[in-house]
Amino acid sequence: MTDSIIDYKNNIFAIDAHYWRPLRAALHFIVENGRAAIIDAGSNDSLPYVLRALNQLGLTPEAVDYVILTHVHLDHAGGAGLLMRHLPNARLVVHPRGARHMIDPAKLVAGATLVYGAEAMRRLYGEILPVPKERLIEAPHETIINLAGRELLCLDTPGHAKHHITIVDRQSASVFTGDVFGVSYRDLDTDGRQFVFPTTSPVQFDPEAAHASIGLICSLAPKVVYQTHFSELRDVPAQAEHLRRMIDAHAAIARRAGSLDPAERLKGIRADLTRLLLDEAGRFGCRLEPEQILAVWRTDINMNAKGLAVWIDKRNS
Repeated sequence: MTDSIIDYKNNIFAIDAHYWRPLRAALHFIVENGRAAIIDAGSNDSLPYVLRALNQLGLTPEAVDYVILTHVHLDHAGGAGLLMRHLPNARLVVHPRGARHMIDPAKLVAGATLVYGAEAMRRLYGEILPVPKERLIEAPHETIINLAGRELLCLDTPGHAKHHITIVDRQSASVFTGDVFGVSYRDLDTDGRQFVFPTTSPVQFDPEAAHASIGLICSLAPKVVYQTHFSELRDVPAQAEHLRRMIDAHAAIARRAGSLDPAERLKGIRADLTRLLLDEAGRFGCRLEPEQILAVWRTDINMNAKGLAVWIDKRNS
């Protein structure tokens, strides 16, 4: 059930962020000695579910010491300002490149409006509230956050975005990867196996940086990674190998479209990504019909296509 807390043991929990559709985005909680850190903030609509989850975990809002943003894309950070107003003791941990956008979200909102459109922005995110500068902790590479004696290591992991961090919990041999390790929706799980696919959404996709970040994550030998879309991903080495191949396939699609007229480029990239997704899902053994697969992935395909179009434009300029 999407309103249930998922208990992954090791005092790691997840809830549905209630973003767009059920089981699209997860928020994660790490609890140690009665104190909590929340990984990502979701949208403003996530707030009541966060507060209810804290209550179910036997915690008060005052027990949250940190909200840690993997990056400042609005499905991860749009609700941070509102959430922080309800967590009086929390500090917001964010990549140095993202900090200014949390203090003054005007440029972030303007950029996202270009991607989503004004109507979708209002519907999905509402008013994006700022976070006071004094409540922010900037987290450059290898910053350590101390959660009641439990060390959380923040690593700079670009590729999906330049303002992306990955959070390492050595105590559980787990890594919280935001979007840099791709997305894996539970709808496509087949015979206990999980299907992973890259997210190249606008505007900072960088395949070389993504490969490097995946390599860094794998060097830590995590037992599992926790993605924002959607939560626990197992069999990390095999998933990384597949993800690398898919990143290269995405980049190849963009390069092939680079010579097209701009009016046709996005359409061509979208069509090729759709074929890639359906081919890979079929090779994986997914038993859903193509239209069922696309119902799950259509928004991601559209966002990936836009991100690839931006990337190839920059590369060709």
